[in-house]
Amino acid sequence: MKTEKTIDVTALGELLIDFTPGEISSQGFPTFEANPGGAPCNVLAMLAKLGRKAAFIGKVGDDMFGRFLKERTLEQGICMDGLLFDKDVHTTLAFVQKLPNGDRDFSFYRKPGADIMITRDEVIAHKELIEKARIFHFGTLSMTDETAERATVEALSIAKDTGALISFDPNYRAPLWDSEDAAKEKIAFGLRNCDILKISDNEIELMTGTDDIAAGVAMLKRDYGIPLIFATLGPDGSSAFYKDLPACYEAGFVNPDTVETTGAGDTFCACALHHVLKYGLEDLTEAKLHELLVYANAAASLVTTRRGALCVMPDAAEVEAYRSACKR
Repeated sequence: MKTEKTIDVTALGELLIDFTPGEISSQGFPTFEANPGGAPCNVLAMLAKLGRKAAFIGKVGDDMFGRFLKERTLEQGICMDGLLFDKDVHTTLAFVQKLPNGDRDFSFYRKPGADIMITRDEVIAHKELIEKARIFHFGTLSMTDETAERATVEALSIAKDTGALISFDPNYRAPLWDSEDAAKEKIAFGLRNCDILKISDNEIELMTGTDDIAAGVAMLKRDYGIPLIFATLGPDGSSAFYKDLPACYEAGFVNPDTVETTGAGDTFCACALHHVLKYGLEDLTEAKLHELLVYANAAASLVTTRRGALCVMPDAAEVEAYRSACKR
């Protein structure tokens, strides 16, 4: 019997605390703000703001941060029936440093962290959340360690068996890998198994050896046969590559009020999935892809004006107002 698809997107992966830089204290010391984060849940939070039904599978510590994360994700409208609590391992923490060029550096407290302790059996126990999903979304950070990797592979298998589209974002974070080669192996696994890929310019270079975006994407399409690829270019905008259509590009929305870029790529990814859900994957046109890119670029720009990501995603009205103000 075919399972009814009542969930738009189910994601598996990390849910953690992003400690983002705050003001300098009166004693001259840096302060950090504890923001809910983790790429998969950031994506779901934006989808929920756009009216989509979103569900999460993952693990946090049975500690103050884990309970805080559950409370705040529920407030965003994400189904957290698949959230598990580990009594022995603490919630994963990430400290974010803003670099002079506007990029970010991360220091992770995750050896171990609760997110990598999720097991295959725990995924199976919550398989209904995957079976009911129209899209299953994942990244590579749930494949940095063997236990969570087995859980990810099982979730992907369930998703494929029940006809879900597969969305993948490499979300490469060098400090979490034993080696670059290990990361590239797991990214390649995701590339082999996805229908929709959101990939950054630096990840394209990592996987193809070229900084020419069009040439790099052509290599990915040739080697992996991915129907729909989104290349994000930071403040320079984004491109979409769909089947045999010409590449579509839209410039970014450069905002003078930008305070940090945490979550911008996740916001873009969510908006892309929102449009795939709206139009389907089979008959996208150049016009629909340009519409998608403008919308996703606008939302990503908006989130950079706010500290954190998961709890401050813009809603549809805000995105439309911003686009209108920018005459896009």
